[in-house]
Amino acid sequence: MKFANILQQPFTLPCGVTIPNRIVKSAMSENNADKGGKPSERIIKLYNTWGEGGTGILISGNVMMDSKALNEARNVVVEDETYMRELKEWANVSQKKGSHLWMQINHPGRQSPKFNKDVVSASDVQLPMKSMFPKPRPMTEEEIWKAIDGFGNCALIAKKAGWKGVQIHGAHGYLVSQFLSTLTNLRTDQWGGSLENRARFAIEIYRDIRKKVGPEFPIGIKINSADFQRGAFTEEESLAVIEMLSFEGMDMIEVSGGTYEKAAMMGAGKKIKESTQKREAYFADFIEKARTKTKTPLLLTGGFRTLEVMAKAIENNELDFVGLARPFAVFPHLSKDFFEGTKTEVHIPPVKTGIKFIDKMGFLDISYFSQQMKMMGKGEFPNPKLSVWLVLFNFIKKTLF
Repeated sequence: MKFANILQQPFTLPCGVTIPNRIVKSAMSENNADKGGKPSERIIKLYNTWGEGGTGILISGNVMMDSKALNEARNVVVEDETYMRELKEWANVSQKKGSHLWMQINHPGRQSPKFNKDVVSASDVQLPMKSMFPKPRPMTEEEIWKAIDGFGNCALIAKKAGWKGVQIHGAHGYLVSQFLSTLTNLRTDQWGGSLENRARFAIEIYRDIRKKVGPEFPIGIKINSADFQRGAFTEEESLAVIEMLSFEGMDMIEVSGGTYEKAAMMGAGKKIKESTQKREAYFADFIEKARTKTKTPLLLTGGFRTLEVMAKAIENNELDFVGLARPFAVFPHLSKDFFEGTKTEVHIPPVKTGIKFIDKMGFLDISYFSQQMKMMGKGEFPNPKLSVWLVLFNFIKKTLF
């Protein structure tokens, strides 16, 4: 039980809030809201199941702060207090066993599918998948400040609804990430050019949220270790931005990586050294570098599978929190299983059909875990033996008919 005991240690964030243990369910998009972005009973049932597991922090999937900028058709949207009742219920069921529920707040920027009427970004750089994502227009100065205000308002509503923290989504090629990268930010005003200017958007979002929620409410950010594209946001730049955010007083920094074009957060587009593979996490090398630059609590997500490796990463002071995402879609009470000694590792079989051209497309992976979450949204338990072929059939049926 030594390793489980390490993960069960509480941790006090810079703002003074104590998290009950070191395991975090990192964000996965539920994409299961009702019309208008209303948090559905399905999402609340999903989190009711997760809330039984005793996980330190449960981070929601993308919550959009602007109804005119959706990443997926069924994103939850929080731009005013219209859904306060549902947000309160979501918080209550999630936190009944001591977990802290955090809202991940996002704006997709150019990663807005074509059903959005007016797509904006730092600049007018379009994604290569032009049939799916329209060319964005550059945001005006007024629109930038309005977006910053929107992030802050969304965070304040989360606090009013009883959520215990928020996370700014600044990774995976979304709007905050678009401002950080020289590939997507071609601006020549105060929001572009130097790294300090490109980081201004993220920093002003943090400042606006902090001003609205006060000094004792946790604020985190998810940031790329790098974009893994030539000429894009680099590891050195990421470390510098982490220093800037730490200076501002950020309570937690989650490290990830990649964009829609280079999905390193899925373990793709990045060669993983053998030494890193033994440590399981995709960005284990980077987190060590980040640790030398900041005293801000660090969360690392992606690749962790064994209790011993997770515990040793904390024991060695490489990080403060272990993030798991997809394992929670299949084993929702995983933290409890670890703490009670019924599991010491978690392995999910590769989601593959064996047909190369299908497996390379990537949609099946996402559909598999999405279907597991939708099962929980119906009040059912996920199925670790769920047939990949059934997932493929349902995807085809939904897409073509």
